[in-house]
Amino acid sequence: MLWPYKTPGITDSLFERLPGIPLSKREIRLLLISALRLKADSVIWDIGAGTGTIPIELALLCPESTIIAIERDEEVAALIRRNCDRFGVKNVQVLEGSAPDCLKTLAPPPDRVCIEGGRPIKEIIKAIWAYLEPEGRIVATANNLENLYLISESLAELQVRNIEVVQSGVNRLETRGLNQTFAALDPSFILSGEKLV
Repeated sequence: MLWPYKTPGITDSLFERLPGIPLSKREIRLLLISALRLKADSVIWDIGAGTGTIPIELALLCPESTIIAIERDEEVAALIRRNCDRFGVKNVQVLEGSAPDCLKTLAPPPDRVCIEGGRPIKEIIKAIWAYLEPEGRIVATANNLENLYLISESLAELQVRNIEVVQSGVNRLETRGLNQTFAALDPSFILSGEKLV
C-alpha cells in the first residue's frame, strides 16, 4: 500500500504529476481537510481537482464517503484516475466537465464542497450553493488577491454562516549545497463556512 497510514498528509512526491498542473501541497491539504469537517459518509464535490490530491486524501480518510472530482481537462482527469489507482481508492468518481455547467449532471447532492479553482469563481460558488445540502460546508482556496476578494464577496452575498479564513505560512527544511535552509511555500488562503438552511 502506497500510504499505509490513517492520518492525512500524503507526501507530495508520491503523486504522479503533469507539468503545469497544480498540486495542493501537503500542509495546505491538512488545513483544507480540517476545514471540511468531514463525516464518515459525506458526499463531497471537489471542483478543480487538479492532480487529485484532495479527493485521494478524503477517500482514504473516509472510505464510506462519495467523492466527485470535477476537472475540465481530459488529460488532467486521466491523471486523477491514475493517482486514484496508485492509492487504491474506489470511492472517487472523476467527472470531466466545466463548472458551473456540469453541476446539474451530478448526483447525489453534496454536504461538503471543496473549490480549488475554476472560472468564473463567483458563478461557480453561487451555483454550488444551490446544490449544497442544509448544514453543509463549503471550503475554497485562494492563491491571489483577486480570487480572495471574489470568494469573500460571494460568501458574504450568499450569507454563508460561521465563515473562517486562514492564511497558511509554511516553511520546509531543504538542503541547498552543504546547508539546510528553510524555504517558504507560496501562501494560500482557505475560506470556509456553513449553509444553515
